Amino acid sequence: MDKTLDKQRTNTLSKIIESQLVAIIRLASQSEIQPVIKCLVEGGVTTLEITANTPGYCEEISKTRANYPNILVGAGTVINTERANKAIEAGAQFLVTPNTDESVVQLAHSKGIPVLMGALTPTDIAQAISYNADLIKVFPAGSLGLDYFNSLKGPFSDTPLMPVGGVNLDNIQDWFSAGAIGVGVGNDLTSAVTTPAQQNDLITLVRAYLAKLPKNKGIKHV
Repeated sequence: MDKTLDKQRTNTLSKIIESQLVAIIRLASQSEIQPVIKCLVEGGVTTLEITANTPGYCEEISKTRANYPNILVGAGTVINTERANKAIEAGAQFLVTPNTDESVVQLAHSKGIPVLMGALTPTDIAQAISYNADLIKVFPAGSLGLDYFNSLKGPFSDTPLMPVGGVNLDNIQDWFSAGAIGVGVGNDLTSAVTTPAQQNDLITLVRAYLAKLPKNKGIKHV
């Protein structure tokens, strides 16, 4: 592994973990993306992903990198190396998968890009670890809930786990108290905004989420 690329990957991963929240953008129309991102950034989000099943995701990744150079921009729903290649060429700084795929990790790492790999069962997580995934995205976390996540932290106490799916404003602190290193939030934070009132509401909501993060509330990881 090239030391420069390895350092790049490590630095990006550190920034993701430091941000503690990844805003996940999955929208029906490409024209809806930038207005949402503008609100997210204004509200204080520093890490976001644009999913590969959002129309024009590669173009929007490139556009967001240009418009907001201080924001980390990743690609989500990267289920294979074809999507990984397209996202990296567009400027994605990290990749997020819903599944475990060693070839995606190998490709990303060869470019200095970290991978947040989707896994749900203990077997999935162990497999993702063996593939050298940088962070484990427990998905869909909400389907099995906090009790299940707590159980996972037993055998995987030293593994960085990020729940995605089912995280909301009411339970976000519970996930961190259970040992989450960060969370991913989708629809609640990234629904389309078409009016000034909706934009203001989204900015307010973003700030409410960020106010509940451990770095702002002093919650300790288990």
